[in-house]
Amino acid sequence: MKERMKDLRESSIKAIVECDSAELLEALRVKYLGKKGELTGILRQMGSLSAEERPAMGQLANQLRSEIEQAIDERRAELTSKMMEMKLEREAVDVTLPGEEVRLGHKHPMYNVLDQIKDIFIGMGFEIVEGPEVELAEYNFTKLNIEDSHPSRDWTDTFYFTEDGKILLRTQTSPMQVHAMETKTLPIRMIAPGRVYRKDEVDATHSPMFHQIEGMVIDKGVTMADLKATLNLVVEKIYGKGTVTRFRPHHFPFTEPSCELDIQCHKCGGKGCPTCKGEGWIEVLGAGMVHPKVLSGCGIDPDEYSGWAFGMGLERLAMGEYKITDLRLIFENDVRFLEQF
Repeated sequence: MKERMKDLRESSIKAIVECDSAELLEALRVKYLGKKGELTGILRQMGSLSAEERPAMGQLANQLRSEIEQAIDERRAELTSKMMEMKLEREAVDVTLPGEEVRLGHKHPMYNVLDQIKDIFIGMGFEIVEGPEVELAEYNFTKLNIEDSHPSRDWTDTFYFTEDGKILLRTQTSPMQVHAMETKTLPIRMIAPGRVYRKDEVDATHSPMFHQIEGMVIDKGVTMADLKATLNLVVEKIYGKGTVTRFRPHHFPFTEPSCELDIQCHKCGGKGCPTCKGEGWIEVLGAGMVHPKVLSGCGIDPDEYSGWAFGMGLERLAMGEYKITDLRLIFENDVRFLEQF
């Protein structure tokens, strides 16, 4: 038995020292010290020894176990250190090499214009409000004095969620005006920017998804003159002093009287081109005095209060600001286009 333990010491230490992987080292541990290992097999023969020999053999066996365990621990530490060195060498970074340029993004040109408009209105005491893009037809149409027979309520013009036409993707941010009149204390000065959806064909000036900015003022003694002065100021803040505008009579169910505001085409200077469809003017927004029915429907006395409202297309403002000739460029995410801004 003593000779077997001597042979085991020599063979096990040699195998452990020459081991070159953690997996093989674990296999050697099991081979020599496991429940069915070689040392365990030797110890099972202790019963055949005399009472005088057993203590001496037991001491030798414990010593051998300690030597094997120590050898395994030392080799494991060596392998770990070697693997770390190899990893560090493999992942080494040459600090003398030139670094890679980090490309930083920037705001989309449309949102630059939106921030500019927000700053203008905040400077005039307006509040920014936001609301859901999935809206009730009651707020998108009915409370805005839009009758059931109005073309904008047709299934060919609006994205509906339900067969009864009660839930839809909002076609304008005007519902936020109704929400504001129902929940806020008077007077009200607010704008509501956000995405809106209509079944428009995609072309140079139209998209089925676009952005609107609705604005509203409700107070005592508000007139059409206040509306025109405010909108002219906003246009000049955006496009520069002396920007040519015109107000045209129009009809909207939720305002009376109503108008549309055009700016002179930035591309042709009013001569007519594809961007303005040969008219020399680009429609920017619709506006007017809030209809008395809309006021009374929101619990506001139209004999005591009056107000004006407008709705503008953010994309068209951005097109004018950056001299963009095609609306589709704003949504195509072409980096070559966006890098210009």
